Amino acid sequence: MKIGLGTTQFGFDYGISNHSGQVDESEVREIIAIAEQAGVRVIDTAAVYGDAEERLGRALAPDHRFRIVTKLPRLPDGLGIAATDEWVRGTVAASLGRLRAAAVYGLLVHRVADLLGTGGPQLWSTLASLQGDGAVEKIGASVYTAHDLDSLLERYPLQLVQVPLNVFDQRLLESGHLERLKAAGIEVHARSVFLQGLLLMDPDTLADPYFDPARVPLAAFRSAAAAVGCTPLQAAVSFAMSVGEIDAAVLGVTDAAQFAEIIAAAAPTLPLDWYRPFAVGDERILDPSRWPT
Repeated sequence: MKIGLGTTQFGFDYGISNHSGQVDESEVREIIAIAEQAGVRVIDTAAVYGDAEERLGRALAPDHRFRIVTKLPRLPDGLGIAATDEWVRGTVAASLGRLRAAAVYGLLVHRVADLLGTGGPQLWSTLASLQGDGAVEKIGASVYTAHDLDSLLERYPLQLVQVPLNVFDQRLLESGHLERLKAAGIEVHARSVFLQGLLLMDPDTLADPYFDPARVPLAAFRSAAAAVGCTPLQAAVSFAMSVGEIDAAVLGVTDAAQFAEIIAAAAPTLPLDWYRPFAVGDERILDPSRWPT
């Protein structure tokens, strides 16, 4: 099972296509139950996802078998070596407390610049120390671009990375970076499989002119998916399942029914070549942090 569960929507209202808001706590428990029954192993969260860690901690059974991956918030400015170590340890301890866990599977640096700045070596040293203490099994980073990856791989022995990957965003696949990561034995998790829900939307409902560059490729993707008997969701999930270098595709959901639909689509049904015409090069579309709020 390569599907992983994302928890951003557990903590706050998130996603361009999300019209139902933050997931209700009873719905969180139902989603967790579906994940357990389906054999999902990875659950992704972060300290900055509102109260997602806390709600996840309440929903998980004490003897659960999920691999929890969480992320550090942005490193505060101006910390010295000792203060950086203290801040990281305190932040991780707080996350473990909210998750009601003694340890997590993965701990990622959420902001690449924190590892590439002057405090990066100390930050990594503390992560490695926490790993040695048994608080975390694998350490790494959440990255956004090929440049991020290249810069980090030159400096640190990453063990786990989270990367953007979807039907529109095929950059790291085309550049060979995913193949390089796997050759190095680095575990790879994909995020933004639905591109915050943009890939599931009808282009006619995109009222903001900002998204005009996405209309034609979105319409083409939807039309092609329909022609082979797939919904946009099924085709988007199938793409992530078809990329062999991906160990887990992390998908956020707004309700249990949607997660059940994702689980049912968790098999590669279309070849990778089928998706190549839909790759988009415009970073204004590929990077949701640039989108109008």
